[in-house]
Amino acid sequence: MQAKLSTMFQSLRVRNYRLFATGQLIKLIGVWMMFIAQDWLVLELSDNSATALGVVTALQFTPVLLLTLLSGRLADRYDKRMLLFVANAFWTVLALGMSMLVVTGVVRLWHVFAFAALLGVANAVETPVRQAFVSELVGVTLLPNALSLNAAVFNSARIVGPAVAGLAIAAFDVGPVFLVTALSSIAPLVNVVKMRPAELHRKDLPPTGERDQARVVDGLRYVARRPDLLLPMVVMSVIGMSLFNFQLTLAALAKTVFNTGAASFGLFSTVLAVGALVGALAGTGRRSRPSVWLVLGAAIGCASFGTLVGLAPAYWMVVALLPPTGFFMIFFAQAANQRVQLGVDASFRGRVMALWVLVFLGTNPVGAPIIGWTAETFGAGASIWIGGLISLAAALLALTWQLRRSGARLRLRVLPMPRFYVVSPRAE
Repeated sequence: MQAKLSTMFQSLRVRNYRLFATGQLIKLIGVWMMFIAQDWLVLELSDNSATALGVVTALQFTPVLLLTLLSGRLADRYDKRMLLFVANAFWTVLALGMSMLVVTGVVRLWHVFAFAALLGVANAVETPVRQAFVSELVGVTLLPNALSLNAAVFNSARIVGPAVAGLAIAAFDVGPVFLVTALSSIAPLVNVVKMRPAELHRKDLPPTGERDQARVVDGLRYVARRPDLLLPMVVMSVIGMSLFNFQLTLAALAKTVFNTGAASFGLFSTVLAVGALVGALAGTGRRSRPSVWLVLGAAIGCASFGTLVGLAPAYWMVVALLPPTGFFMIFFAQAANQRVQLGVDASFRGRVMALWVLVFLGTNPVGAPIIGWTAETFGAGASIWIGGLISLAAALLALTWQLRRSGARLRLRVLPMPRFYVVSPRAE
């Protein structure tokens, strides 16, 4: 067990990565508290409108759709550490401003809309840079472990943040939650400054005259020529657009279907995150690039359980189904992320990871308003199971395409435990 734990957390032995991870954990706990408070505030200001929630989600992710590819170009041209500092500083200023509006009681719905859009700008710059920066913190050898720990940090925050936010909103209202978010966002700024640049695993930046060669279109052409990168991105874009909107759908499910309060919404988010944390830790022992079959199998599991959540008729059934949904959701996302990162040339990593962030987060502006309208028209449950079925269809189509392309066959083994497995033509 000691050896297992040592292997699971080995990236934390690297000082720069340890600073990075702790700063992200503190910030993300506050961010998830803010997401819960923001959604609850929107419901209060809009008379429980799921459409308004969809608009906020769309505004939050539209800058990701518009700016992420340019941010990836920046990541391949300039110092990622400095870009992270600037993006996080912008986030801190925004959070402080929004918390003052909420605490003083002058906040209006359009303030939340504007805040969400500006927050999206900060995310559009920070997220692809952060994704590409991980390889500089630990090097290629520890990259799979570091990426899995990143997901573990993210989902640990998803467990703590919503649970604390639900209790805090019930006890103190939403104002103090926004203030905590603003204060927590200072941690990454301090830790980025404390990093030792000499210990980063990176090449020197190219001369100024050569930096213009890092064009966005070259990154797109690079991915287009790589079916092994393109397939997980396409599947992620569909699932991200149709199913990965639990921030919106669980809030509507808690308040409009089961008529519960903020604490129950926090419980939904927490049990989803518990499963997601287990899914993230399950990938920490991975030492090589995940196979396409692992990625597609996890996608099918994610879509299947997501569909069951939407169809669940009772509150306790939703609580029981959310942990396995969270497990497969993050296990799929992390395996797909590792398959992309470990298969890309270092000179294209910033632009490719920007495209990854675009399909992972940038599809939300398209899906969120549609899902919000579906939840308001047909019910929150329908918005979840419809998205689940769309995701399942996409995953099965991708599996069929990959089987035909590779000539492999899918077999079912009944004993000792029922499972599907893939047989390659060479093995046959």
